[in-house]
Amino acid sequence: MFRRKSDMAIDASRLAGLLDADTCVRGDVTFAGGLRIDGRVEGNVTGKSDGRDLLVLSEKGVIVGTVKVHDAVINGRVEGDMEIGHFLELQPGAHVTGNITYRTLKLDCGATVDGKLARSGEDTAADSG
Repeated sequence: MFRRKSDMAIDASRLAGLLDADTCVRGDVTFAGGLRIDGRVEGNVTGKSDGRDLLVLSEKGVIVGTVKVHDAVINGRVEGDMEIGHFLELQPGAHVTGNITYRTLKLDCGATVDGKLARSGEDTAADSG
């Protein structure tokens, strides 16, 4: 579920935290490492600036606020803009209402985005060579 090409993979062992399905957080969430959200967050979700954070939003999960992380695998609902520093996977149950900035995107059939998609140009020269 978290693997792409052999040179790019999401390491699920980075997940160190869990917000269970019965959990609702009202306020901003900042995390390091990895976080899986099965519940609801009404606030911004931000990874620490070390550049190795992973957010997994399950099919039951909801985020109402902005998301700013390094890697993300989304199968739930996000109501807000997303800024993904590296890799974003939108799985079939993903529904994003907001603009998304990403470097690498995997968009599965069934995922929906109501907003603009914009690829960040950080590695444009490296990708072409």
